[in-house]
Amino acid sequence: MVTNLATRTKAQAAKTLLNLVPHISVDNLVRATRFAEKLTRVERDREVIRGLRGYFERRHPAFMMAKDIMDRLSPNCRRKLIENLFVNAFLIGTDKREIEMPRKEGFKPPMLLVISPTMACNLACPGCYAGEYEQHRGISTDLVDRVITEAKEMGTYFITMSGGEVFTRADMFDIWRKHDDVYFQLYTNGTMINSEVARKLEECGNVAPMISLEGHKKRTDERRGPGTFDTVMKAMENLREAGVMFGASFTETRENMEEIASDDILDLLVEKGAFVAWYFQYIPIGREPSVDLMPTPEQRDWLRRRLLDLREEKSIFLGDFWNDGYYVEGCIAGGREYIHINANGDVEPCVFCHFAVDNIRDKSLKEVLNSDFMKAIRRAQPYRENYLTPCMLIDEPDVLRDAVMKCHAYPTHEGAETLVTDLKDDIDAYARSYRAIADDVWETEYKDKNSRRVKSERHV
Repeated sequence: MVTNLATRTKAQAAKTLLNLVPHISVDNLVRATRFAEKLTRVERDREVIRGLRGYFERRHPAFMMAKDIMDRLSPNCRRKLIENLFVNAFLIGTDKREIEMPRKEGFKPPMLLVISPTMACNLACPGCYAGEYEQHRGISTDLVDRVITEAKEMGTYFITMSGGEVFTRADMFDIWRKHDDVYFQLYTNGTMINSEVARKLEECGNVAPMISLEGHKKRTDERRGPGTFDTVMKAMENLREAGVMFGASFTETRENMEEIASDDILDLLVEKGAFVAWYFQYIPIGREPSVDLMPTPEQRDWLRRRLLDLREEKSIFLGDFWNDGYYVEGCIAGGREYIHINANGDVEPCVFCHFAVDNIRDKSLKEVLNSDFMKAIRRAQPYRENYLTPCMLIDEPDVLRDAVMKCHAYPTHEGAETLVTDLKDDIDAYARSYRAIADDVWETEYKDKNSRRVKSERHV
């Protein structure tokens, strides 16, 4: 009874927030954050909301981004963003995942799932992390439907889809329409987003494409094929015209680091209408893996500092999956906050960790989340006190090797094992070099701040 009442109360939050949308202002955004803070029972989420309120109060570029979102999204996309992502995933879903499910089932489900329904792709980019998966395999529509249904039952309403190229699967539009209470984020090369596809995405309202770029035209076309950059720019224009939420995705390499974090590229994205830019460090997996493409430890730290500055200047959300480990307290893989289900149904700890012990075709989502493999990874988290070194692939690689060996995890495609075999010495050398930099940064810039945060949370 209490749970049902809380759910109805939080559902009402969507209507309240929607009533504020036509009158976007600093005062209304601050009011919305106070309302959201009262609704969540998870202190960590309250802290995030208070931080967001601080951005609005000091007229940070985040305010301009929020205003652009409300002004430029279509009414349907705006409504789905608020109801599905902020209310279902972050308010109602968080209470269910972090309070109700641990009491009922003894574990906390992840905030999101990453599903790759296909590995088929219309491009063949060198170094693609997914390039060595079998291209003809794919998860059936019914299986994708089943997994998302099970996820919602556990309070997970945020689903990311990757690949392969998601738009080679036209049936995914049926999935997005059916699960209209979920918010979907897609990683795509963008080449199939014509005006008709953009229109269909607006009709769904709950789908946000993140389009891959390597940098400007020359670098993008060199890796992705002649004409790709111009096609992607047109795709962004189609999405903006349709009022669809979208963003960009960059893979950081030793060769493109400064270009993808330049003022020019981010100003171009803002001009095209992108609201988000995700940064992923190149990991030597997939097609033709090479440690020589990995950003140097010095470059990785440069990007951390560079994005901190850019966040104070640009009206676009910038997320760095490695350097932002501080904000999420280390690694989020292994079911702590997400897992990856690949196109063969193998359940991997993360998109870049190509090992598994279970297949979703044979087991429920609840069962695969509680495998010995996933639990071994979660028990080891955080792998180090320094959250700037969060990754079991390249920062603390013994964690992955031990879990793979003890739980008899299998490589999910030919050659995946090279990360823990052939490349072992190179990865260890990288980890030592980066930790030497990151540990000094942690001691001087983060440790005291993190200690104060932990004490505050314990006091509450």
